[in-house]
Amino acid sequence: MKNEPVKSYKKNSEERKQLMKTISQMKNNPVDIPLIIGGKEIRTGRTVKITAPHNHQLYLGEYHIAGEHEIQLAIQAAQEAKKSWESLSFDDRAKIFLKAADLLAGEWRSLLNATTMLGQSKTIHQAEIDAACELIDFFRFNISFYDELYREQPLSTTDEINKMEYRPLEGFVLAISPFNFTSIGGNLATAPAMAGNTVLWKPAGNAVYSNFQIMRLLEAAGMPPGVINFIPSRGKDINKWVIQHSELSGIHFTGSSKTFETIWKSVSTHLNHYKNYPRIVGETGGKDFIFAHSSADIEALNTAIIRGAFEYQGQKCSAASRAYIPKSCWEELKKMLQRDIHQIKAGDVEVFSNFMGAVIDGEAYQRITSYINYAHESEDTTFLCGGNYSDIEGYFIDPAIVITTDPTSKLMEEEIFGPVMTIFVYDDDAYYDTLALCNSISPYALTGAVFANDENAIQEMLSALYYSAGNIYINDKPTGAVVGQQPFGGSRKSGTNDKAGSKLNLTRWVNARNVKRNLNPPKNFMYPFMED
Repeated sequence: MKNEPVKSYKKNSEERKQLMKTISQMKNNPVDIPLIIGGKEIRTGRTVKITAPHNHQLYLGEYHIAGEHEIQLAIQAAQEAKKSWESLSFDDRAKIFLKAADLLAGEWRSLLNATTMLGQSKTIHQAEIDAACELIDFFRFNISFYDELYREQPLSTTDEINKMEYRPLEGFVLAISPFNFTSIGGNLATAPAMAGNTVLWKPAGNAVYSNFQIMRLLEAAGMPPGVINFIPSRGKDINKWVIQHSELSGIHFTGSSKTFETIWKSVSTHLNHYKNYPRIVGETGGKDFIFAHSSADIEALNTAIIRGAFEYQGQKCSAASRAYIPKSCWEELKKMLQRDIHQIKAGDVEVFSNFMGAVIDGEAYQRITSYINYAHESEDTTFLCGGNYSDIEGYFIDPAIVITTDPTSKLMEEEIFGPVMTIFVYDDDAYYDTLALCNSISPYALTGAVFANDENAIQEMLSALYYSAGNIYINDKPTGAVVGQQPFGGSRKSGTNDKAGSKLNLTRWVNARNVKRNLNPPKNFMYPFMED
């Protein structure tokens, strides 16, 4: 099994020419995105306008919002499709998703990349590794992982045959996906479907533009009506009509910790109402760290900070947001950061020399800039670079590196989800105390990175930060997990750590039944020990 190769989109390459052609077509043809329920397009008339985050004037179309009536139709469609879908052999279901992977690797690639670039303001590299490569990998690897799971069987003997049946869950699954990764939307909806579950998919409003194309891709690959029902909708309606439904069997979620806690509380409140206890799988926030030892390679550390903090405008749950740097390394690192950060360009993602686009919307812009304003006003912080922002043309925020003398500052503790990196420079003698602080200051435990060339130091850091991250990197940035290579997820307030991109996640979408066939059934209730 191999991961999908990442295309370079070099100047004059065929993939770049095709991409630019597709972008032009999308910009000149605004879309009217319907709900898809039971394979049918439904337009409610309740619409939301779609514009590019990096260009307020670029109108991309609109999408329709589901209300109570449409949500009830989607639940009904999922229930009606369940019997025939789960009755299909796994091989027949697998063919659909493998075909979708092949289509995405070919003629659909530029479309998914274009819609991700325009709708979510991703550079072509960020779109390619997400909307193309990672989604292709999810389709192919998840099928392979399910096949591996189904082959796992208990022991049999000469007197009995034991078999494990991996049934889908009884009921329907709700998938709630975020704006920041197109591939996550596709994975949250399809991972349960591969096992024979039917799904209601609520995409993030800021990703409907690209996520709708995933639905079209799956239909083109032969997915039957009602298996996945596409219902952009309001959170309160999902809570009232879906999460409280007695047939809800599972929730596959990626988003904020606050939203996840609200969902969990709602499920807990209605436990007596459900036919089964719903499976809850969630990946939430992060306050991801980089911790450097005095033996660290400074040049590699510099690159990890810049890429880890500022790729996709810091809008990755795995993005580096805080760093702990020993004083002995700081002056050299400071010069490198100042040298490189000023080379970063932010702007329209169609300009390939730009390293960054815009943040996703006005709400995110206000939240992120409030932290920047806090840093400007705080006596404990100074800006190494950045701190400027403007929303005149798009939601643009310059990459900011803030130096704090207070390691307990909210800049070191709270999730910002934007292009703001806060650095604490520690005394080399305070190495162990600072490790303990890094472990305890934030409620999250998603990703982290440690930098050292001293092997003993690496092991010390890994030990001290044992529960601080579900994905930890040695001498590398804390972002960029690859399906099948770095199964992804964290604990504490970062989620249930069910590891997307591995077999561990897929076990949550099956309901096992063990079948024992006795080849030599006893004919007398007496046991040998009972003989006189």
